[in-house]
Amino acid sequence: VQLQASGGGLVQPGGSLRLSCAASGSIFGFNVMSWHRQAPGKQRELVAAIYSGDSTHYTDSVKGRFTISRDGAKNMMYLQMNSLKPEDTAVYYCNLYVGNDYWGKGTLVTVSS
Repeated sequence: VQLQASGGGLVQPGGSLRLSCAASGSIFGFNVMSWHRQAPGKQRELVAAIYSGDSTHYTDSVKGRFTISRDGAKNMMYLQMNSLKPEDTAVYYCNLYVGNDYWGKGTLVTVSS
């Protein structure tokens, strides 16, 4: 399984971005797809997760602003990010857990005026 994240960029505070993660390979059974981020000088943290039954989990700091979704038929995952803040600046990584952990290369999100 390989993951490819895209959609990062520079956005002003209050703006929006949509990240995408494409998974190649066959994914069967219980699995969890998630977005993580790592800001400069900080540890990587979980941002949002979506389970194979489509239930979701968000870290408190993004609740009400970010929405995670997936398209199982296309093996795609998305993160809609609204009302972005400077503290959302980080490299965002997508992850797939399906017995093993798979990571994609990150995509940089910069929130700055």
